[in-house]
Amino acid sequence: MAQKYLDPSTALEHLKSYPTRDGLSVEELMDERLHGGLTYNDFLMLPGKIDFGAQEVITETRITRNVVLKTPFLSSPMDTVTEGEMAISMALLGGIGVIHHNQSPAAQAAMVRAVKRHENGFINDPVVFSPTHLVEDVLDVKERLGFSGIPITDTGSLGGKLLGIVTNRDVQFASPATPLSEVMTTDLVTAPEGITLLEANEILRVSKKGKLPLVDKTGRLTSLLARSDLLKNQTYPLASKRPESKQLYAAAAIGTRPHDRDRLALLVEAGLDIVVLDSSQGNSIFQVEMIRWIKATYPKVEVIAGNVVTREQAASLIAAGADGLRVGMGSGSICITQEVMAVGRPQATAVYAVAQFASQFGVPVIADGGIGNVGHIVKALALGAGAVMMGGLLAGTTEAPGEYFYHEGKRVKAYRGMGSIEAMEQGKPVPPSAKVNGVNQKPGHKDSNRQKKEQIHANAATARYFSESSAVKVAQGVSGDVQDKGSVKAFLPYLYAGLQHSFQDMGIKSVDELQSGVKAGSVRFELRTASAQVEGGVHGLNSYTKRLYA
Repeated sequence: MAQKYLDPSTALEHLKSYPTRDGLSVEELMDERLHGGLTYNDFLMLPGKIDFGAQEVITETRITRNVVLKTPFLSSPMDTVTEGEMAISMALLGGIGVIHHNQSPAAQAAMVRAVKRHENGFINDPVVFSPTHLVEDVLDVKERLGFSGIPITDTGSLGGKLLGIVTNRDVQFASPATPLSEVMTTDLVTAPEGITLLEANEILRVSKKGKLPLVDKTGRLTSLLARSDLLKNQTYPLASKRPESKQLYAAAAIGTRPHDRDRLALLVEAGLDIVVLDSSQGNSIFQVEMIRWIKATYPKVEVIAGNVVTREQAASLIAAGADGLRVGMGSGSICITQEVMAVGRPQATAVYAVAQFASQFGVPVIADGGIGNVGHIVKALALGAGAVMMGGLLAGTTEAPGEYFYHEGKRVKAYRGMGSIEAMEQGKPVPPSAKVNGVNQKPGHKDSNRQKKEQIHANAATARYFSESSAVKVAQGVSGDVQDKGSVKAFLPYLYAGLQHSFQDMGIKSVDELQSGVKAGSVRFELRTASAQVEGGVHGLNSYTKRLYA
């Protein structure tokens, strides 16, 4: 007897009659009484309907109460991941790089300053020289800050009468002792103050000049515009910038000890926008007091606190005034906190619990640790994170600190956890009898005191784990190496495109839509057994080549 089938045209209508939906809601997925704590590999999201192109997906997201990025990517404040070059590249590509503090305050401040000066709209605090300055002064600025286009005024400062401008071409073959009055260009194209950025950019485009000084009615310099920044605007449309100044966002980490207040003062003077309080366990009286002090002293600086993995930890930091939270404890690829300390939480569960709580107060969370691929980023966002912080995924790129070397035939860079013995020993304090400029110094000597102050950063890694005074250092991280990944300027666009295609597969057009769908139950999840995880990876091949992007 022939089987009788339903009319195919009624399939969508018939679907509505089913008592249950495929997959699990986020509440069912995250029921710890049934499943325990989950990592990103323990689940998947079910597909939706594709009715738009991947390029239509918007990945804009908040990382603090007041900072919005075009992409949800942050690089970790680790000394083998983020220094000035990484921070600049991350910001240009739509994310933010958090500059590590396992270095002197002056060195860290110089990196922040380099980020802020890399790209601008109107430069309201340009470097300005007088005609009596020398070519060597320009060369010094070029070496330290990376540019050589400097306006010349009669006073040598902003607000002085504009006399000329010096560019790299002017000083290229000049003697370092030559006064700038002899080499500066006096045939200038200027614009009146009050002009719009769009109008100023057009003047730059037509004039083919490298710099455009803006002057008041009496010819006094009020600000500056750079042609290089106009080109960067076209090359990096997703760049993370302050809306009012068009400068790149700069973020840096500090600890929670009294001397970190002096460090922060230098960073703020350099133009810091976001400070990350770097601690493995954020729910401490040290961090609570530091948050309150920062918000009272520097109210315009955004504070990202952490790390936390529970609602209770988050509540303390939110109440203290945190603008964002960093979530993760022991989930990084080089972190052994969970193994050694028996403290922590599986990362997916931690992100969901903290994000669910913090969202009620308008405080975004950043998923820090356990990010190994594009899928992990998508899962973190689905569970409520505003962004992800990456260490190992960005280590080994050209912009990461350190030199490449070969290990077992592969080109690699060093990568280590900030809880590793190697990181804790970085910049160990110089003994009282250490040499300064080749001369032995005794305690109390002014140079010895200066050096001691400069090297107070030596405890940055140990302070992160509250172990400065411990006679025995207990490692909570390891050291290793990671394979060369090429430039982050190619790798981050791959992550961005991967994110867009993943959202497309779910039928989702934005981070907000994803998180709303999760809350409403329209975005569904599926648990994965160990065998399902094997099935979802590469298997059954004798050998293969894994190329992530081209």
